[in-house]
Amino acid sequence: MTGFLFELTFWLAAPVWLLMIFAPGHRLTARVAASPLTVVPVLAVYMTMALPVFPELWTAVSSPDIDGFRDLLVLANGAGAIWAQVIAWDLLIGQWMYREARRTGVHPLVMGPLLVLTILLSPFGLLLFLLLRKVRAGRPDRDQPRLSAASGSMPF
Repeated sequence: MTGFLFELTFWLAAPVWLLMIFAPGHRLTARVAASPLTVVPVLAVYMTMALPVFPELWTAVSSPDIDGFRDLLVLANGAGAIWAQVIAWDLLIGQWMYREARRTGVHPLVMGPLLVLTILLSPFGLLLFLLLRKVRAGRPDRDQPRLSAASGSMPF
């Protein structure tokens, strides 16, 4: 059962990723990507796997050390719960990147590969997106409003 739930976790998030990558301009994609509720099914899987190993999970997060995490990850439900957590947060990061890219006018052909990288290695995808956004904020763009330092808003 744990193996099935592990696999299911990705497939629950995949439709949202597919919409953001392959149908970025569609109205449905914008509505779906705007909702944080997309992660609820993944979080249900997380809860299913986390509850049986809650004492080990609590120990790993309340007093973090490498041995505690190693002990948690040896347990199938522990590894599955961590995987579901990663999938949920990656999806939220991807949705934010998608919305921010649409807001700032990043072309979908640039965002598609960045979103794929975010699915696979989210820290790299997020870092590249933040760098891209910073570079774009430094360039005048007639479609992007510039924020002044006087407004107290940071352009990143």
